[in-house]
Amino acid sequence: MRVFSSVRNSREYTDWVIRELTKYPNVYIFCSSFFFPFLHTHTSVFMANFVSSIPKRLEGKVAIVTGGASGIGASTAALFHLHGARVVIADIQDDLGRALAHKLGNDAIYTHCDVTDEDQITHLVDSAVAELGHLDIMYSNAGVINGDDFQSILDADKEKIERILRVNLVGGLLVAKHAARVMVPNRKGCILFTASACTEVAGIAPYSYTASKFGIVGLTKGLAVEMGLHGIRVNCVSPFGVLTGSAAHDGKTADMFEKMMGHVGNLKGKILTAEDVAKAALYLASDEAAYVSGVNFVVDGGYSVVNPTLSNVRNAPR
Repeated sequence: MRVFSSVRNSREYTDWVIRELTKYPNVYIFCSSFFFPFLHTHTSVFMANFVSSIPKRLEGKVAIVTGGASGIGASTAALFHLHGARVVIADIQDDLGRALAHKLGNDAIYTHCDVTDEDQITHLVDSAVAELGHLDIMYSNAGVINGDDFQSILDADKEKIERILRVNLVGGLLVAKHAARVMVPNRKGCILFTASACTEVAGIAPYSYTASKFGIVGLTKGLAVEMGLHGIRVNCVSPFGVLTGSAAHDGKTADMFEKMMGHVGNLKGKILTAEDVAKAALYLASDEAAYVSGVNFVVDGGYSVVNPTLSNVRNAPR
């Protein structure tokens, strides 16, 4: 890496670095935590320029991200923080949540919250408002899926169905309820949900998960009507397949997933990542989407608009 000899050149170099690093918030987190503190005095000018030059699309806003300790939630919390938001990371994965808050540094806190427990949701929202003054963005992202649940409806397990609906749908509704409780008096705010591309294409997810995500899309549209009367926007993000959790750090699993998604995905040469979904959430949370509400924002590389019928006929054995 070339070392620039003047502040002016350092700033020119910073412009280039910013364009690259802001694409990858997790890289920025790593650099700020492990690399920048050891740079010499001259380069501290570079760091100051780097931080101050990042466009702050959420400057002054307070955001809560449920399911924020890992996967899409962690990437979104990091990106929101990078863009100036004070972020509350809510999850039941305490070690991961605290580690992420520590890594992000100032204006990031972790709160334990199980979204199936309304008392914990009440505490999450009330403590955030008490400590940070208000709530601008609620991203209801917490969710679960049973990976072994791709089975016939004849084999559906009632306990698994109820657990998924309790976390994904009822939890999301309760999170929205308490976000609305503090946003309505201020007549502004943004509520986001994570839904799924399975709401646009049948047969790509288990029944219980699909039902829960269709419920989220319905909740989004219904809430957009009521909350619109109070100046509050409501949207959801529906991603295609994203590898998250511990599997994302398993080289063999990650490689297999990448090959599979590269084969079935419509947009070739690109695999969807948690950071890509976070960028969609950032847009919906920002003032750039000031008149966007009631939208199911599908992030699937065009997969849901493809009808494979003709290609299946072409490729059928003769």
